[in-house]
Parts: sequence; structure tokens; C-alpha cells
Amino acid sequence: MAQSTPGTTPLSTLSTAQAAREALASRLDGLRRDAGLTGHELAVRCGWHKSKASRIARARTVPSDADIRTWCEACGAGDQAADLIAASRSAESMYVQWQRIHRDGMRRVHESTVPLYERTTHFRVYASNVMPGMLQTPEYATGLLRSITTFQGTPDDVTGAVRARMARSRVVHEGHHRFALLIEEAVLHYRVCEGPKLAAQLRYLQEVMARPNVSLGIIPLEARRTVWPLEAFYAFDDAQVAVETLTAEVNVTAPTEVRTYLRAFVELSRMAVYGAAVRSLIAKAVDSALS
Repeated sequence: MAQSTPGTTPLSTLSTAQAAREALASRLDGLRRDAGLTGHELAVRCGWHKSKASRIARARTVPSDADIRTWCEACGAGDQAADLIAASRSAESMYVQWQRIHRDGMRRVHESTVPLYERTTHFRVYASNVMPGMLQTPEYATGLLRSITTFQGTPDDVTGAVRARMARSRVVHEGHHRFALLIEEAVLHYRVCEGPKLAAQLRYLQEVMARPNVSLGIIPLEARRTVWPLEAFYAFDDAQVAVETLTAEVNVTAPTEVRTYLRAFVELSRMAVYGAAVRSLIAKAVDSALS
């Protein structure tokens, strides 16, 4: 959604996705018990091998929409199918593999997230690996997305994906959106594109930080860590956090976990420098990129 970049795996968010799958399985198994059916009897009614019903009930197999409808009908609870299908889709959207969402390239993914960006009032972004997506220049984005396409072995639509990313990034300059951005200092130096293009990206960063709707903090390399470096994450208002791992995007919507990420953002903010100190760090990075 936000960045499509490698990071570390957030165990808490992965466990939330699994918990949602287990909750769905428990609800389905509850319908079976309420209907007074054994697992074998349910499987017979559904026309399945008995092991399939068991795997679904233990959250070992993710049921399809058709599976859920069949299960509910077999338990005399067809009226609950729609709600359970919605719960299943929500659980699956929490953890989405990049290979799956990039199977047709990256352009459509960027286009599909435009409504989320447009309705978000307050963005809070922590970038530990690359520049935040909405601040990337076309050249920087091209270098990054081409590397991702090569690594994942997905269709190469980099040119279209970059255009879509730039279009989505208009939210920085249009509308009533606020951006609180935190970047680890090392990100300023990572060569995801050639030195002169990286220097241009850094100069653009200096331009954007002057906007009244943008707060940019850099966490210096020598900062005393009260929060360890985390996987990159994007918080959309107080409703959703997109966390980026090497293999997947994890979408966190559980209020307790969203609050945890927002609390981490506050703590990370306290380690950052702002204003003139940020400009100094960027200027140093520009010199390094051009050397």
C-alpha cells in the first residue's frame, strides 16, 4: 500500500491476523456445535472429506466464500453467511503478500490506495528503510520500484507505477492533509538510485519540509534509542496502520494495536531533530551523494 519495501516481520501484527482467522474458525465451529453436528456429519452434509472440515475448524485452512456459505447452510444458519464472509475477507486483508498484490505489476496497487490517501487527514509515517512514498521524486521511485520488481520477479510496469505513485502523492500539495514524518538518518544515504538522483531527492525533501502542513523529523545515528529501529509503517489517521515486511503488507486495524504504533511514533518523535538540524543532516547527505 504505502511503500512496498523490505523490512522486518512484526510479530504482533502477524499474530493479530492469525487471531482473526482463529476467531472466524471458532465462530464456524460454534455453528456446528449449535446445530448438534459432529465434524464428520458436517463434512457429509457439505460433501467434503472430513479432514477439510477439521482444517477449517482449526484455522489450518482459510475457507473460501463458497465454503462459508456451504458450512452455514449445513448448520441451518444461512443467514449468518454474509457476516462471516465479511469477517473472513477482513482477516485476509490484514496480511497480504507482495507477490499476490503485485502479480499484475504495481500500478494498480498505487491506484487502488488513492481513496485512502485522499480521505486521510493526518498521516504519521516512520521510514526506516527508504524515503516515504509520498515524498519520493520520480527518479528515486523508479530506482526503488525497479529493484523491487527485480527482487520479486513480478511484471515490470515500473513506468506506470511511478506515474501512479506521483499522482497519489498530490495529497502533499492538495487538500487539507497533515503529515508528520520521521526518517532514520541512514535513509538519507541509502543509494536506491544514482548519486545525483539521490541528491535531487534530498533537495526535494528540503523543499517539502518547508510546507506548513509537513513536519519532518530525522532520527540521528547517534541518538540515544528509547525505541529500537522498527519496520517502516504508515498510520492513516487513528484508524489504520500499514506495516511493511519483506514478504507482505500487514494492515493493522485493531484499536489496541493501532494505539501501540501511534505510541511508538510519539516515542520515536522524541529522539528526532527538527528544523535547522534536519537541514544540516540533509546537506551533509547531499554532499555525500555527490562525492
